[in-house]
Amino acid sequence: MKKIFVACGSGVATSQTVASKIGGMIEDEGLDATVEAVDIKSLESIIDQCDIYVSIVSSDAESYGKPTVSGIPFLTGVGMEDTWEQLKEYIEA
Repeated sequence: MKKIFVACGSGVATSQTVASKIGGMIEDEGLDATVEAVDIKSLESIIDQCDIYVSIVSSDAESYGKPTVSGIPFLTGVGMEDTWEQLKEYIEA
């Protein structure tokens, strides 16, 4: 089972919204993954506990050496299908 972290500045509103949306999509497709919203400040100390990182911070943020996708398309809907396909590839890898 793949573990996905979604991080924003506070780990409350935005990351929770994106994590919930991704969680629903994972469930709908029957994929073997879990999603957790975390705050960006704790990410560095827990990043080794996840397989995939969904970032909702600026594009120049560290990738932490994990497969990373932008969470912004899950908020705006713009480019969401392409980003979802990329995320699915990481989950199924």
